[in-house]
Amino acid sequence: MSELGSDRRAARRAEREQRNVGARPQPQRAAQPEEKRRSNFISESYAELKKVEWPGQNQVIQGTVVVLVACFVVGLFLYVNDTVWKHVVSKVLLGQ
Repeated sequence: MSELGSDRRAARRAEREQRNVGARPQPQRAAQPEEKRRSNFISESYAELKKVEWPGQNQVIQGTVVVLVACFVVGLFLYVNDTVWKHVVSKVLLGQ
């Protein structure tokens, strides 16, 4: 009985090994000192920042105006909504 179990295990193991033959091996990272990793991070970050297309002065001004107008519109909407609901709650729900 134990021979049958060990044969099955061996067959399953052989199947798994066959499936893993075509699989890519996992790359193993060499342990790098802390200073080397920090240096790599800084140099790679600097390289990425050089690729960024920074906005010009006109784009910054336009974006700021859009944000300020949006804040004003949302603030006005919230103020009006608060005023209306204050009256609704005091008149209808509280009966005052």
